[in-house]
Formats: sequence, structure tokens, C-alpha cells
Amino acid sequence: MVCFADLNIININDKKRLQTIIETAAHLGYSTVAINHVLDFQQKEQGIANPISVAELFPSPPIVQGKSKPIKIMTRLTLIASDVSHYNQLVACMTLDIDLICIQGNSKLPFRITRPPVNGAIARGIYFELTYFPAINDFTLRRYTISNGICLMNVCKGKNVIVSSATEEFLGLRGPYDISNFGILFGLSEEDAKAAVSTNCRAVVLHGATRKTALGVIHTTRKVAASEGKDEGRPRKKTKTEHNG
Repeated sequence: MVCFADLNIININDKKRLQTIIETAAHLGYSTVAINHVLDFQQKEQGIANPISVAELFPSPPIVQGKSKPIKIMTRLTLIASDVSHYNQLVACMTLDIDLICIQGNSKLPFRITRPPVNGAIARGIYFELTYFPAINDFTLRRYTISNGICLMNVCKGKNVIVSSATEEFLGLRGPYDISNFGILFGLSEEDAKAAVSTNCRAVVLHGATRKTALGVIHTTRKVAASEGKDEGRPRKKTKTEHNG
């Protein structure tokens, strides 16, 4: 059975509103959500708020529609680099220890999306996130969202893409199958659009978990002894047996 996820529920100070958003996500069939804590480099005095605990938010998390298990609630941190001095596209794709690069739809991109850094990010297991909430009620933002999404699709060809809401209200959520259809506007195939709210989201979560826990990979092979190597391929001599009559 497909498990859907929305990895971008914006953290808000209103606990009741946040509960309503997550309850709505569970009702729409999302198995996993991530509460997104956003930090802007331009606001240097702004600190990173402590993530709200699931126990504090819900004594018992809501049950996912169509499933018999509660919704999984995670947290994430997003750093906004809104000035050229704050970021370098190549550095973000090739060297930063991250899981996601978010392509926002609230403005025209200040840089061109080019193939080498995108392919480098994909090779490192990094995913690109497109958000749909800005496009719901504003025509200009909808145009930016679709334009930026198409620019990304032209380069990555639908690989390593997720689609999230980035919503701050429950009315901003849409069902996973609606979002799959919306992903087609970005140029995603039907299969890639479905993966963008399911299997690709799971891959992002696993990438983050691996980054925190795996320090290395050991690969072992059997070493062939020198004598074995020499004997290999050498024809064996037959032993003659003499019989005295």
C-alpha cells in the first residue's frame, strides 16, 4: 500500500491550528508529516526554536484515513538563503550536508538551474522540493511556482523531486492524488508525480536518518591465498596405479 507524506508543514505558534493541520493531513491520507522550522539568514538575532514534541502536540496522534495506524510526525529545519552572499548554488548541491533543496514559488529564481550541480546533488542523494501552497490563491505566485518547477524538471527530468504544501493553515492542504495531478503541471510524468508525494519522500527521510547514524560502510571480500591462486587453472596430474599380476 502506498504511504503518502507532506514534509513541509510550517511551524506556527498557534498549537490548536497546528493540531488542526495535522488532523486534516491524516484525514486526507498522509501517513507522515514534518513540522518545518524556518530560519532566515537575514534575521541574525532569530534563534532556532525548540521543536515541539509529539507528546505535547497530541497525547494520541490522529489515525490515518484508510489505515489502522497513527500519523507519523517529524521535524525539520529549513535555512532561507535570500541573498547572493548567503549561498552558492554549486556549494549547496555539491558540499553541504543536507537532505533537501527547496525551490520556492513566491518569486522568480535569482539564478539559473543548470545540469552539473543538479546532477551532483542527485548523485549525493539530495532531493529537490517544490511547494504548492503559494500557488493556491495567488495568480502571480502560481505562475512563479509553475515556471520554477518547469525549469527544474527540464534539468533533472523528474528525478529526486518531492512536492510539499508549505502550508500554515489546514485549508492549504490538498489530497495526495490531487497533488499528483498538480505535479504534472511541472512536467512530471504520472509515475514521477505519484512518487513525489510517496516513495521519494520516504527516501528523503531515510537519507536524513542515514546521515545521522551511518559513519561508514565496510565491504568485505574473500582473499584468495597465493597457493590457491597458483593452483587454479593448473591441470591436475592423474596418479597411475600399477597392478602386479
